[in-house]
Amino acid sequence: MNDATRDPANEAASDAAPESRDFIRQIVADDLAAGRHSVIVTRFPPEPNGYLHVGHAKSICLNFGVAAEAGGRCFLRLDDTNPLKEDQAFVDAIIDQVRWLGFDWADRLTHASDYFAQIHDCAVALIGAGKAYVDSLTPEQMREYRGTLTAPGRESPHRSRTVAENLELFTRMRAGAFADGEHVLRAKIDMAAPNINLRDPVLYRIRRATHQRTGAAWCIYPLYDFAHTISDALEGITHSLCTLEFEDHRPLYEWFLANLQLPARPRQIEFSRLNLAFTITSKRRLAELIELQLVAGWDDPRLPTIAGMRRRGYPPAALRDFVGRTGVTKKEHRVQMSLLENCVREDLNVRASRAMAVLNPLKVVLTNYPAGQTELLAAANHPDRPDLGERQLPFGRELWIERDDFMEDAPQKFFRLRPGGEVRLRYGYIIRCHDLVKDADGRVTEVHCTYDPETRSGMSGAERKVKGTIHWVSAARAVRAEVRLYDRLFSVARPDGQDADFKTFLNPESLRIESKAWLELSLLEVPPGVVLQFERLGYFVADRVDHRPGQAVFNRVVTLRDSWAKVEG
Repeated sequence: MNDATRDPANEAASDAAPESRDFIRQIVADDLAAGRHSVIVTRFPPEPNGYLHVGHAKSICLNFGVAAEAGGRCFLRLDDTNPLKEDQAFVDAIIDQVRWLGFDWADRLTHASDYFAQIHDCAVALIGAGKAYVDSLTPEQMREYRGTLTAPGRESPHRSRTVAENLELFTRMRAGAFADGEHVLRAKIDMAAPNINLRDPVLYRIRRATHQRTGAAWCIYPLYDFAHTISDALEGITHSLCTLEFEDHRPLYEWFLANLQLPARPRQIEFSRLNLAFTITSKRRLAELIELQLVAGWDDPRLPTIAGMRRRGYPPAALRDFVGRTGVTKKEHRVQMSLLENCVREDLNVRASRAMAVLNPLKVVLTNYPAGQTELLAAANHPDRPDLGERQLPFGRELWIERDDFMEDAPQKFFRLRPGGEVRLRYGYIIRCHDLVKDADGRVTEVHCTYDPETRSGMSGAERKVKGTIHWVSAARAVRAEVRLYDRLFSVARPDGQDADFKTFLNPESLRIESKAWLELSLLEVPPGVVLQFERLGYFVADRVDHRPGQAVFNRVVTLRDSWAKVEG
């Protein structure tokens, strides 16, 4: 494909191309080779009734990626057929999240509501052909008549209505002559079909609700299976890629295509959804957590939503890499969270500048350092990226170190600071502890040390070795911050696969807030969304919502190493 024919909307998808073909890509390649299609067209069709999550990320990468690799095109289509649960805010969030993930759709942003007139015409055509009828059973009666997985259903007494009667009733439904739930339009297929989806499924329902795009223009709305199939055909979709729960719906999809005069015959192909350990991806259950205020909203960094992962500081490239590594198969499986976190670490290790922060501070006083004196120590912003330059760290008589980096009664192999012991301060000097200050409860409040002025890092003659190096910040010139330490949302790998209520397994340690953290002075003007490695502590991001000048708020993105490996293994 030359530059003149390349679709710029697919450029961002190219980095997600796999090294080898999965079964879907093989089908697409075979279809192109056989001449069944000259252009591959896919679509990502989310319902705007919540935020997208990591499972949607897999579908996004697959649909946009397959199209890009074949030189085709992909639609972003909002399946807005249920105005009671949908909202323009969700529409806007979905558009923003797909774009942030790295994909574009050019002029192919569509909505199921764009096709409401055509979908209505298809319903009328089925009625005219005797293949759809207006049913007046109550929802309870419909469930009773439907049958079970082992017993056939029964035909509704209204199934025998004439074409003329059905056309008149459907016209009146469209005109608003009936109350919600008084009638529905159903396909006339087979109430004894082994596949329960073919037992006269509902095509339209009456629902008086203001739609976010069409307002009050409609009081009847098509159901997903019907609207989705017609939308696919109208957009010329060649391969309709969906998760395995729609496998039993495929015969219905094909029935609609076979019984309607549509401009295309898409092929539905199912793949396994992305199930992630220690979390949930049900929008209904995510909404329940939000409504009960068990999390802070759809963008809570503990959630597997794309907005949550973005606020957590996960880079979009790492998320695309993760999705690519999970593969595309027909087999359901649960992916370990550690794989996602490793993808994040690998990306941030290359890109993130380094900085120093102290989360649980303990004061160090250098008793032989001149009071009131400050010097600047040079520190590289990245050990392997000289292009990122360096920064200046103010150093003085009083410093903050991590409380965990000091132990009064230390074991033999404790190589950090102890009474009588020495450590090197990162980018600075070697110090020796000679005294302690304690409060009335015996808790150490200050560590008094001396520094060796001949051991400054980078200076000639400063090669004297000690076994431990710790980080620090100047007590006089530091930035006060709130640091949020996020962990797994649930304490078990499958919270939705237990006998008890999934909320029972919420991890009480999923959020810990360090409200007295200190950051090096260079972070004073860091804008929201910037990710840094706090040396020895992990990767942290300036919060997109709460971080602002004068109020530093950082979220832990991921630790430097996986502390859950044994739990997940």
